[in-house]
Amino acid sequence: MSAVRIGPYTLPNRLVLAPMAGVTDLPFRQLCRRLGAGLVVSEMVTSDVRLWNSRKSRLRLPHEGDPEPRSVQIAGGDPQMLAEAARRNVELGAQIIDINMGCPARKVCNKAAGSALMKDEQLVGAILDAVVKAVEVPVTLKIRTGWDRDNRNGVTVARIAENAGIQALAVHGRTRADLYKGEAEYDTIAEIKQAIGIPVFANGDIDSPRKAADVLAYTGADGLLIGRAAQGRPWIFREIDHYLATGATLPGPALDECEAVLLEHLDALHDFYGDDMGVRIARKHVGWYLAATPGGTAFRSTFNRLDDKDGQHASVRAFFAECRSNLHARDGEGVAA
Repeated sequence: MSAVRIGPYTLPNRLVLAPMAGVTDLPFRQLCRRLGAGLVVSEMVTSDVRLWNSRKSRLRLPHEGDPEPRSVQIAGGDPQMLAEAARRNVELGAQIIDINMGCPARKVCNKAAGSALMKDEQLVGAILDAVVKAVEVPVTLKIRTGWDRDNRNGVTVARIAENAGIQALAVHGRTRADLYKGEAEYDTIAEIKQAIGIPVFANGDIDSPRKAADVLAYTGADGLLIGRAAQGRPWIFREIDHYLATGATLPGPALDECEAVLLEHLDALHDFYGDDMGVRIARKHVGWYLAATPGGTAFRSTFNRLDDKDGQHASVRAFFAECRSNLHARDGEGVAA
């Protein structure tokens, strides 16, 4: 399969870290890119520039440290506000502007943004026209398959997007009404791919190398957007990329690498957010990393009571030391038997 291009940028592979509010901050984006993502997209930034003085927005807005090409997602429902937000983000270093019409969260949809916009195709066109005309960098779009299962208008919105000059489209295989329930469906994504000529990225429930290959084959998509499956497992990009290239399954990371990646992530979170906020945000990431590890659930409850950086680091090291000790003990029992 040929390389995927977004405007002037040729991606190193077909795998994109999906933007997730509260998750895909700068430390996580940098880590996923190092571990195999071909492109990473920032957390959603509000299009209301009057709100950019909040601490949350200030942490999301500087883009210089991001791996290139720097893709920044914006959300809102007013064409001119979105155009202004796009211009300002480009001034701050964004090289690709991504428009969110895929988020199903009620607090976003209640403001006529995210996937709520798919109900108003005329407004979709006005937004896309305004943003594309406002900036000289490529503009991409994320949508769902439709508003609800009786109104799957993803193909129509995709055609509107292509006609407006959108340069790549990501499609989550659920409607707005589905939220994240049930299984993603890929028939609509396949229809969208057939209907337009710009790159299409499939999204939804892609949680293993085999599933990634199956979705690409079924939809004909140019690439994949991976979100929740990367939480606590940033090496999933490396595993999928290897499988797509060779057909072989890459072994999962050894305990030593898991520990090293987690400690690297902890350091980056504390450096980026400062100790107080970094300690709090680290808790959810550590929970994701260790969710499937024996003893991980019990460790998480202990870890969540820690309130300083050094204590978090020491407890992670102690946990992995105990994991190695248990592993050696089991190996020894096997030899003795």
